[in-house]
Amino acid sequence: MPDSQLLPPNSLKAALLEGRPQIGLWSALCSNITAEILAGVGFDWIVLDDEHAPNEISSLLVQLQAMNGGTAEPVVRPVWNDPVRMKRILDIGARSLLVPFVQNADQARLAVAATRYPPEGMRGVCVAPRANRYGRVRNYHLNAHKEICLLVQLETRSALQEIEAVCSVEGVDGVFIGPSDLAADLGHLGNPLHPEVQDTIAEACRRITSAGKPPGILTSDADDVTRLFKLGFRFVAVGSDVGILARGAQQLLTRVRENVTPAAPRSSL
Repeated sequence: MPDSQLLPPNSLKAALLEGRPQIGLWSALCSNITAEILAGVGFDWIVLDDEHAPNEISSLLVQLQAMNGGTAEPVVRPVWNDPVRMKRILDIGARSLLVPFVQNADQARLAVAATRYPPEGMRGVCVAPRANRYGRVRNYHLNAHKEICLLVQLETRSALQEIEAVCSVEGVDGVFIGPSDLAADLGHLGNPLHPEVQDTIAEACRRITSAGKPPGILTSDADDVTRLFKLGFRFVAVGSDVGILARGAQQLLTRVRENVTPAAPRSSL
């Protein structure tokens, strides 16, 4: 067997345990080049989205490889609270998961079980996946869960009623509020800034903190990040690579067109 290596620490998990604010970004372009660029910017965590982006295991793998050595902890959001999908994501080297649409403590326990090997959980055993550097990490299967950061996403009224129960589940490292789906469930589709939605988010943040877990959220407004951290959120994603590209390209074109005067058509006479 090759020389044994130690399991690298999960910087996001450590920071959340210590209460340090973590600034993140969403990535949905499914590009290893984009992931490599973003990983070195200085963000603390970056979500590789498997739920609402056309990712597959193979595309997630090359993005994880591209992010190796960057500042950001890759956080993969699987398509669902599916132990099979999560097993494959963990095997290719992801150590942080954001599990969508968790509705109650039982579903939170299912997510935890998917990240633990037996007897504590139900993660399938692969002897030498990328996750343990192809067999080089000493005692990986006994210690893998110690560096796995499991974040669960609450995004409905009924889920928010279960905050305390979800937070009591051992193995849950953070609770993320999904603002867009919550807004839709509250009857304000497409308007997460509606006062009712914002009041509900603030109350959820307070309850998650009181229950002993770090709360997280996504915003598209960089100017709102300071307010969210003051409100009590500990990990906040600000925007996405899709938004940066779309808005940046539009702003560039607008700026150029404002400075270009169309030439008068030439006379045919």
